[in-house]
Amino acid sequence: MEVESPPPHLAVFLSFSGHGGVERMMVNLITGFIDAGVKVDLLLVKQRSPHLDTLPEEVNIVRLGSEHTLLCLWPLIQYLRCHRPQALLVAKDRANKVAILARWLAGTSTRLVVRLGTTLSGALQGRSRLKRWVWYASQRRFYPWADAIVAVSHGVAEDTARITGLSVAGIYVIPNPVVTAALLRRAAEPLDHPWFQPEGAPVIVAAGRLTQQKDFASLILAFDKVSAEIDCRLVILGEGNLRGQLEALVAKLGLEGRVMLPGFAQNLASFLSRATLFVLSSRWEGSPNVLTEALALGVPVVATDCPSGPREILQDGKFGPLVSVGDVPALAQAILKTLRQPLDSVVLQGASKDYNIKNSVSKYLELLELKPCKQGECVEPPVDK
Repeated sequence: MEVESPPPHLAVFLSFSGHGGVERMMVNLITGFIDAGVKVDLLLVKQRSPHLDTLPEEVNIVRLGSEHTLLCLWPLIQYLRCHRPQALLVAKDRANKVAILARWLAGTSTRLVVRLGTTLSGALQGRSRLKRWVWYASQRRFYPWADAIVAVSHGVAEDTARITGLSVAGIYVIPNPVVTAALLRRAAEPLDHPWFQPEGAPVIVAAGRLTQQKDFASLILAFDKVSAEIDCRLVILGEGNLRGQLEALVAKLGLEGRVMLPGFAQNLASFLSRATLFVLSSRWEGSPNVLTEALALGVPVVATDCPSGPREILQDGKFGPLVSVGDVPALAQAILKTLRQPLDSVVLQGASKDYNIKNSVSKYLELLELKPCKQGECVEPPVDK
């Protein structure tokens, strides 16, 4: 009688610290791994995120006993020595470094793949020169010891190569698993909101943490110009430490009743699918998932040409205008033009075809060496420019 071989064993090391896109994409990946027949252990640091509630029941959750990533070093070493998973996938820079050190100290042969989801040089803008030097030096010291590095966009790969001194040709670009059956299902769910009625005024939607990165202040200023020409509404979904400043700006401009900041949306897709237009006003990104989601749902978009992701996703402006970061007049004009002349929804959906869960999971599994690499399906690193 033939004995069935055990399923591939993967560990995922991650801190769930909020409503962010990293957590959401990692849940999508984990769901795809489970569907592919992989045994997944989720090694948790922080556990404060609504995305945890959407994990498949088959995931084995391992709590490492601390909410500080560095203090999880010893528990991670013990886990690797005891359970010896075939591969370890890690996301977020601090966790990446701890995992690289833990694997070395554990002395195991577990394959280690680290994932980078943002443009680090952008994220460190405004930090002290010493802070940037320490961060960059640690990346140069640790990252060469990973078996593979994944970037979510070519821009992130190029930024990482500049910081670490590694060849960009050795950094693998894998699109995020944005387009899922769950996304389409949630988009079709009802939305009880007076602004999203069939005969109502056009509604512009934006989403993200209320932080400097997302630059919603520039969007509100641009909307002030747009609403002087077109009767429309603006909904900014998300929470963050700039809520007070943004609400004060709305009041100063007299936009109460036309701009709403309702907080975090449990079902963002239901808002996106009913939006007239989606706007990304960020100062920096990695590969903005919500921009891809809007396109997948056939919603017209406008985005800043920030580092990095929007230019790649929109294919140099083919699927939506790109404007300079912080350029309020240009953002207003791009919004007006797109409201008046939107692209066809079927055309827009074509921009998201590479960001589906099947494509992403397949590429990750190949890089993690958890399935045979078939002809024509292998992950190819970006070509060195």
